[in-house]
Amino acid sequence: MKTDNKEIVMPDYDAIVIGAGNGGLTASAALAQAGKKVLLLEKHNIPGGCGTSFRRGRFEFEVALHQLSGMGSGEKPGPLRHILKKLEVEDKVDWVEMDKLYRVVLPGRLDVTIPAEKEAAIKYLEERFPEEKEQFRKFYDFVYKYIIESFTVSRTPAVQVEREKFPLYFKYNLKSSQEVMDEFFKDPLIHLSLNVYWSFMGLPPSKLPFDILAGNIFIYLEFKPYHLRGGSQVMSTALTETVLKYGGDIKFNCGAERIIVEDGAVRGVVTEHGDEFTAPCIISNISPVRTYVDMIAQSLVPDEAIYNMGNSKVSVSAFTIFIGLDCEPGELGFKESMNLFYALQDVNDSFAASRRLDTDEDGFIVSCYTLDDPHFSPPGTSQVVVVCLKYGEPWMELPPELYHETKYRCADTLLRRVEEQFPGFREHIEEMEVATPLTHMRYLRHPNGAVYGFDQDLKDTGIFMQKKSPVQGLYFASGWVEVNGFQPTLTAGYTTARRVLKKMNGEGK
Repeated sequence: MKTDNKEIVMPDYDAIVIGAGNGGLTASAALAQAGKKVLLLEKHNIPGGCGTSFRRGRFEFEVALHQLSGMGSGEKPGPLRHILKKLEVEDKVDWVEMDKLYRVVLPGRLDVTIPAEKEAAIKYLEERFPEEKEQFRKFYDFVYKYIIESFTVSRTPAVQVEREKFPLYFKYNLKSSQEVMDEFFKDPLIHLSLNVYWSFMGLPPSKLPFDILAGNIFIYLEFKPYHLRGGSQVMSTALTETVLKYGGDIKFNCGAERIIVEDGAVRGVVTEHGDEFTAPCIISNISPVRTYVDMIAQSLVPDEAIYNMGNSKVSVSAFTIFIGLDCEPGELGFKESMNLFYALQDVNDSFAASRRLDTDEDGFIVSCYTLDDPHFSPPGTSQVVVVCLKYGEPWMELPPELYHETKYRCADTLLRRVEEQFPGFREHIEEMEVATPLTHMRYLRHPNGAVYGFDQDLKDTGIFMQKKSPVQGLYFASGWVEVNGFQPTLTAGYTTARRVLKKMNGEGK
């Protein structure tokens, strides 16, 4: 095509998506479904990011997903089910509804298992903590009312929001989870029983926004936690099939090396193999840190982009042990798939251990996937993952010659603590793989091995999140610009794609 004797070169694609994690997959699938020409670049040889699996011996281990929120049943679909249905994934995955939220244990002090239904949870907690019996209904009713107000405000143009119509939202939106829990409950064991979702977000109650805790309590009670038969890799593969079905291109083992920016707007991407592909829209499913610092020439990065990240802190990473057992769960006393064990009564004190190398006082999760899906591991076996949250800095500062000794010493401590809860556990270990923050940094390529993007505190969540890039045509879709977790990141990719489509159709900014 020529105009005024100038040749106009048409871009190779309508959009290029960098990274095939949750957000990259749903964004690519939605754009391809809409008839747009999409290229998805992924450095790994499989799709999914954290939503993947790997094999050791006869076990295929789930990398990250403990419970999926937002699904709901076919009769009462949740927001995520609606999205996955539109993306033709719903019928390709066998969804298993879980009837328990979690089990919490403080040895010698507390052992509670919360049902995944509001009235049942209230009744259970009233019987377990009769001295504060009247508070539980007040608390759960309050959470539900708060979430309704918060959702309504988020869907209402700011100029139309009248403060008097949303009293709970404006009173509690900027409070920490600790502040609100203190307002309702005196017994610290009740706090320990109800604030478990801090571990899904990577900050203790003193720093975690109440808005996030309330959202988790509501979504898991109202739509139940779900397990995926075969693990999260099944969902990632199904999303990949949708991209391909509608003509999208996917290049595995092909990471993006550089984003081309001209006159303040994206023009394309250069891959690690030196290939150049052009597009007027780029969706980054990787961290803004890598996007701006490593992939765009610094002279072309707007000051606003760096300023927006200036006060943000990279989140916690994880110390993870993937374990294949040569026996069934019942032989070791496993009754619940999601278990959280504490050494200390105060979660805030427990979280302080995340900045140390040792694992003596960390709260840790033990998930037994085989309880929810007997086919998740070979017959007569079990698949278990043990996780505690750890910041990456102490591991990055560790002298290389001390790495392996420290890694297995920390794993040994955690396994000893697991053994105390499930006697005989260690003698049944058939396969084991240990991952530190450095492992997560290597595979995810996230700064410091972060698993929750930036710290999910008040300045990096909700209304304060910087979702829009000052570089024209550049968008983000990941837990670095949204609340983290599987449901939020899957949703983020889809909503980003809808926003891009409106822009392409001249309907939005």
